[in-house]
Amino acid sequence: MTMEQQPYIVKGIGGFYYVKTADGVVECKPKGIFRKRGITPVAGDQVRLQYDAGTWVIAEVLPRKNVFVRPPVANVDQFFIVASTVQPSPSTLVIDKLSAIAVDRGAQPVLVITKGDLQKADELERCYSTAGFPVLCVNASSGQGLEEVRAMLAGKLSVFSGNSGVGKSTLLSALMPGIQLETGEISQKLGRGRHTTREVVLYETCGGLVADTPGFASLDMARAAAIPKENLELAFPDIARLFGQCRFTGCSHLSEKGCAVRAAVQDGQISCTRYESYVTMYEQAKEQEKR
Repeated sequence: MTMEQQPYIVKGIGGFYYVKTADGVVECKPKGIFRKRGITPVAGDQVRLQYDAGTWVIAEVLPRKNVFVRPPVANVDQFFIVASTVQPSPSTLVIDKLSAIAVDRGAQPVLVITKGDLQKADELERCYSTAGFPVLCVNASSGQGLEEVRAMLAGKLSVFSGNSGVGKSTLLSALMPGIQLETGEISQKLGRGRHTTREVVLYETCGGLVADTPGFASLDMARAAAIPKENLELAFPDIARLFGQCRFTGCSHLSEKGCAVRAAVQDGQISCTRYESYVTMYEQAKEQEKR
């Protein structure tokens, strides 16, 4: 992967950044020019370093493939959305918002379903069988699905998102044995909805990089990265594949005659919950624009 050749930020704490280079990890400060330009380096950024007055400095942040604000991480290739069948019950709207944000930012969404031993995953699998992105059933205890996930991590920078209780920490620990993760326990001690000040940390595993995002909940991200209504259909792969097939150019897929998307929902080619999420997000984007 390209990151092995190019120095990249592993984590940032209190204005210092830890950069992985061919010779190991070095502590750096960014040049003052970044603040003037409104650029904040984040984990995942590929950088150019300079040695200046006995210390390493970040001289340049290279062009990003993408950047997420919550969690603060750049150049994400894959976005694993962890959802449990029960305890807590899954929200298809949250899954659809996160997957749409990933697609909008040029990252591949992957749905990971946990707790299939407590309640069958059939319904969730059926919902997403036509969604246009991978769906995996995983059980960290039995090892089900872990090899598939490990294979997908190779050569990529991956982020795992999931609300409290879905088993994200357990999954990450199973994928990265021996790495002491900071996810999960601390946010549970603080209670849901509270934020920790811990930063994103990148770990090398399975031939790729995985971002540990302590204290981060799916809902934070869904609120932080709204998609304009004009771009929304392209963020749903199952809707995007019908692009240009509606009778009217610029069809919103809400009520127009001759809409190929609504016909596909009736035919079962697009699941009802996916379409409902699209409509909800479209209306929310419309309201946001009015404000």
